[in-house]
Amino acid sequence: MPNLENLKKQAKLYLRWHRDRYFPVAAQIRAMLPRFQHLTDQAVLAHCFKLTDAQELIAKKAGFENWEALLQGVHTMKDVHAETQSKATLLAAEPQLFVSDMGASCEFYTKKLGFAIAFTYGEPPFYGQVFRDGARLNLRHLDEPAIRPDLQDKEHLLSASITVDDVKPLFLEFQAACVAFHQSLKTEPWGARTFIVRDPDGNLILFAGRGQSSQEVG
Repeated sequence: MPNLENLKKQAKLYLRWHRDRYFPVAAQIRAMLPRFQHLTDQAVLAHCFKLTDAQELIAKKAGFENWEALLQGVHTMKDVHAETQSKATLLAAEPQLFVSDMGASCEFYTKKLGFAIAFTYGEPPFYGQVFRDGARLNLRHLDEPAIRPDLQDKEHLLSASITVDDVKPLFLEFQAACVAFHQSLKTEPWGARTFIVRDPDGNLILFAGRGQSSQEVG
């Protein structure tokens, strides 16, 4: 358990992330604070978020109902090793895909895969991010392929893996949108159901979800 000073610093850090419109923090706010659960990432970042909200978030992450309960509980817990106190928290992973045409790629991910554009940067744009729910993909313009296309297909080299709660409806959605599949929907030996999409630049995106239960199969 971090000491009180570290807890205060964490709360201020979340407050600064929100003010800086740092997208990964929106998912954390929505997950921990019920009043934000119905909002999109953009709406969370545009919503009023005070230091007291950040303190409540820190408290709930630590298993307490609110900041006051956390302050009372922190004094009863044993101090941990200093190295543990300074351990960083990983907030999110954002795969980077190399694309030859930012406009075409953004159109593919929004029109075909149902993503939305978080941002694009540059004039003309050479970097950007698309997102759908909790999944985020960074797009980076590159004139030449980063990986030989023949090698990518032969070795099934994935550019990103995305976990889905129920993968079949998503597969049917993409199928109706005439998305190009590198691999159709199938059940893997370990039970997961997966399919792989190929984007306009040959990037292979794996979508994986849980396998069917015996009731669903029957």
